Amino acid sequence: MAGEKEKVCVTGAGGFAASWVVNLLLSKDYVVHGTVRQPGDSKYAHLNKLEKASENLKLFKADLLDYDSLRAAVEGCSGVFHVASPVPAAHSVADPEEFLEPAVTGTLNVLKACVEAKVKRVVVVSSIAAVVMNPDWPKSQVKDETCWSVPEYIKTTKKWYYLSKTEAERQALEFGKRNGIEVVTVCPSVILGPILQSNLNSSSLLLVGTVKGGVESLGYNYWTFVDARDFAEALLLAYNKSEAGERYLCTSHAIGAEEVVEKYLRPAYPNYSYPKILTHTEEEKEYLSSEKLQRLGWTFRPVEETLIDSIESYRKAGIVD
Repeated sequence: MAGEKEKVCVTGAGGFAASWVVNLLLSKDYVVHGTVRQPGDSKYAHLNKLEKASENLKLFKADLLDYDSLRAAVEGCSGVFHVASPVPAAHSVADPEEFLEPAVTGTLNVLKACVEAKVKRVVVVSSIAAVVMNPDWPKSQVKDETCWSVPEYIKTTKKWYYLSKTEAERQALEFGKRNGIEVVTVCPSVILGPILQSNLNSSSLLLVGTVKGGVESLGYNYWTFVDARDFAEALLLAYNKSEAGERYLCTSHAIGAEEVVEKYLRPAYPNYSYPKILTHTEEEKEYLSSEKLQRLGWTFRPVEETLIDSIESYRKAGIVD
């Protein structure tokens, strides 16, 4: 039908970053199918309040390990943004399957459902976790899309989240080639930015802990991050402009915690209780390039905008004073 709006699906639609993806797609007049665990749960209420949600957003109860639920959600969609993935509170867990099965099996379930539903393109959200764990890459050399984390090395570190993202991304790209479906992967760094929902995700806790914790040290003093709003734009660019089978790093800023606090946060919020130890080691630094994504036309906002907008959203939600 002429003039019919394009229909797309976003998995894990209620998550921090995915909510911004849904928001962007609605603003561009897409009809959005969003998968969530329980559509009636109050923690997803923010989705229904988004502009154009009443006419263009439909939430589906789905689980990554329940194929039939995914199949129903992607029916009639020309594109899918697979954002859902388990994110650990801590990167080391006793049972690696806690991350491997939802990430790998869940991703393949999404892709199989997309093949059956004749979806044209799937943008799979991976992570720089699938990029940075490579001991053979020269330390001073900027990491780009050709750099992959090495599974055998990850296993020695027991960072199972990193392994899950690496395996899921590799298998997604291979699945696309084998089954004739267009798969594009995007690997974001830590995602910060204002929250649309009332509950905090793990990356937002990093920033909340910086202003609220009163802790001696964060234990993580070099930040490589991207704004959630810029991340959403990156996914849409990858969906509309990239070649099938491509991989994109998505990161905008690499900055020490000391600069985050002393240059941006303390001048704006002098009364917060900041960590005492903010200096980072050379080992903490990651050199990453989003040049390939920028060639598609991607741009990103300045550090200050992300940090201040984030803190203001936490204040509005009553999370910090």
